[in-house]
Amino acid sequence: MVNTSPQHSTPSNPSYIPPLESGDRLTRPEFERRYNAMPNLKKAELIEGVVYVASPLRFEPHAEPHGNLMGWLWSYKIATPGVRLGDNPTVRLDLDNEPQPDAILLIDAACGGLSYIGVDGYVEGAPELVAEVAASSASKDLHEKKRAYRRNGIQEYIVWQVFESTVSWFSLQDGEYVALSPDASGIIQSQVFPGLWLDVSALVAGNMQQVLAVLQKGLASDEHQAFVQQLNNS
Repeated sequence: MVNTSPQHSTPSNPSYIPPLESGDRLTRPEFERRYNAMPNLKKAELIEGVVYVASPLRFEPHAEPHGNLMGWLWSYKIATPGVRLGDNPTVRLDLDNEPQPDAILLIDAACGGLSYIGVDGYVEGAPELVAEVAASSASKDLHEKKRAYRRNGIQEYIVWQVFESTVSWFSLQDGEYVALSPDASGIIQSQVFPGLWLDVSALVAGNMQQVLAVLQKGLASDEHQAFVQQLNNS
């Protein structure tokens, strides 16, 4: 979230704004008020009414996988006019949830997308795809966040559990998240973004040349070409 100027106040001052702390239970307006008063805070989220303040991020368990994930999604985005990619954007989902996902891929509202950019620059509503880099399956990403994303209609949700060398890709079907399985070649294909193909093993191994080679096959598919034409005609 983009923060405004700091509030120079103390607990005894009526204008004092308490800092955000993990575990706080807040409304979304109060969460935003406190977040905006902390310009040096890089990431905090409101998930099911509970505040989570991010810890400093290590390179190998998070920053490097995040960079590789973004490279894959960016390569798809630039080949698909009408699709937009965001890195750590604040997303206003509902009154109890304002996450800041590692990545979102959305269809532009002008092309029929489900979310839009509000007057103050934040994403409003449910992006078509959200991706998170998680330390393990014990993370909130596979529990509280997953419930919130499902309830708000996010159509696809990717969670990369780095310590467990696992990528879970969920598709919203009849109101429930169903895990997509790799095909015989180890590839998962998006159900929402035609041509978004992922070689799961290659991503986990850090073999980005293979990841991008498989993606290029998806981008060359008839399904992707039809999707691009559909977006252009919207």
